[in-house]
Amino acid sequence: MKKIAYRTMIDSDKALKLILDKTHLLKKESKNLYDALDYSTSNNIYSKIDFPPFDQSAMDGYAFRWEDYISNNKIKIKGEIQAGSYFNSKIDKNIAVRIFTGASVPSGVDTVVMQENIKEENENLIINDKNIKQGSNIRKQGSQTQKGVLALPEKTYITPGIAGFLAGLGQYKINVIKKPRVCIITTGKELVKPGGKISKSKIFESNSFSLNAALKQSNITDINIFTVDDIPEIIENCINENLSKCDIMIITGGVSVGDYDFVVESLNKCRVKKQFHRVKQKPGKPLYFGTFKNSLVFGLPGNPSAVLTCYYIYVLPAILKMTGNLHRHNIETMLLTNDFTKKSGLTYFLKGKKCKDGVKALHSQESYQMNSFVEADCIIKLDEEREKYIKGDLVEVISI
Repeated sequence: MKKIAYRTMIDSDKALKLILDKTHLLKKESKNLYDALDYSTSNNIYSKIDFPPFDQSAMDGYAFRWEDYISNNKIKIKGEIQAGSYFNSKIDKNIAVRIFTGASVPSGVDTVVMQENIKEENENLIINDKNIKQGSNIRKQGSQTQKGVLALPEKTYITPGIAGFLAGLGQYKINVIKKPRVCIITTGKELVKPGGKISKSKIFESNSFSLNAALKQSNITDINIFTVDDIPEIIENCINENLSKCDIMIITGGVSVGDYDFVVESLNKCRVKKQFHRVKQKPGKPLYFGTFKNSLVFGLPGNPSAVLTCYYIYVLPAILKMTGNLHRHNIETMLLTNDFTKKSGLTYFLKGKKCKDGVKALHSQESYQMNSFVEADCIIKLDEEREKYIKGDLVEVISI
């Protein structure tokens, strides 16, 4: 097969590297733990307390002195300690106290026996536990976390478990890295919003809906959406009015070289610095990337499947880096379960479906076809120069 020259284009790996090189970490803000899910910490967090903050009973049972037990002394049961209560005095020799899970273990005792493993005879404690040993069923002070130690490093992604962990250490407000403000501009004279009516020359606009959903999947909610006609002044005005109000601008359509593709020219007039335009890939060859101060500008092709594919390959990694989460970009190597033939000179990104044997390249791979995204859970990357892939070949897979 004759190779095609794509001299004016950048390759996919270089494009992504350039995007990430131009991506800056966003500023920090304060969040309470109820609202911190899916954010990343902006600084190291050190524990202000020991956890547990005191020796704590791990069971409902009886606290006693190990020395009394091994000496076969009679151990008298006196009093009880509920979780949240505190026993002020030291427990005397040959005395046990009823204790409940989470309660503070009083001074003078060093072991807790489960209530299921005792008998009570004339207010004396009879222990029937062959496996008990000194210190059993007591959570020692600081056994999980000690005061002053690093509890959580910076750029740690807040999960439900981490929220609970920090709350247990007394943290309520933490500093996190902000989420980006995003502006979506869809261009095209032919576009009609869903719910309207289309004629023979119109189609329903779908790009803003897929992008909006993908952004919200990453807990990004500060999103402004505009749809504009293919008129240079209108496109330029929309860009100009919103460029300084967002961290990321995503424009769909109008980035190719047709007579009615005005986006690149409009971006130039708005003082956006072009970093590259056109990538050796399929779909999404006309991809544009530029910068305005610390803001990122993506010009995506208008075809819906190409838009969403380019979002996952290029826009999402930038979002993850600017929010301190680049390590969460889920890339793995899997076995291809079907054959595929492609042109050399272009990196291919295929909609794929993971299965028990590997990953399958789906049907309907053209840049306008969204029906395969109904089934897809990943994007398969095929190398630029390679032409033939057969079942069992290793391929790179990006989860979506």
